[in-house]
Amino acid sequence: MGRDMSIFNHGKGVGFVSRALTGATLVLAAMNVMPVRAMSAPQDYRFEIAGAPVKSGKATVIKVRLVHVPDGKPVSGAIITQTRFDMGPEGMATMTAPAKSSPADEPGLYQIEAKPSMAGKWGLTLGAKVQGEAQTVTGTVVVAVPK
Repeated sequence: MGRDMSIFNHGKGVGFVSRALTGATLVLAAMNVMPVRAMSAPQDYRFEIAGAPVKSGKATVIKVRLVHVPDGKPVSGAIITQTRFDMGPEGMATMTAPAKSSPADEPGLYQIEAKPSMAGKWGLTLGAKVQGEAQTVTGTVVVAVPK
């Protein structure tokens, strides 16, 4: 008998554990120096009014620009998935009006046709799908609807 009854064979186990730890350390070190691709987040975007609203029959045409905040560049090709038009800025958020997205004539601009029932400050809340973003980008702009 006289053999060590432990579960580790110290002659071979120490070298194996040492090599495994060294390998794991090298992998972690390599991960720290690898370049990480910058990812945007929904809060890296904002909607801005692009000119004064224009009356067109019963509708008011509102042009907005979606901007990527870190570089200040307009975003083209987003798809407007949500529109809400309400008088929240005037303290009447329950007063809503129909609003829908329509094709804009310039790249980087998005056009909304709203039918407000009265003049005043309206909140236009938009949701957009931006290529490469997993989450919907949302934002609200205040629109001064003329009489």
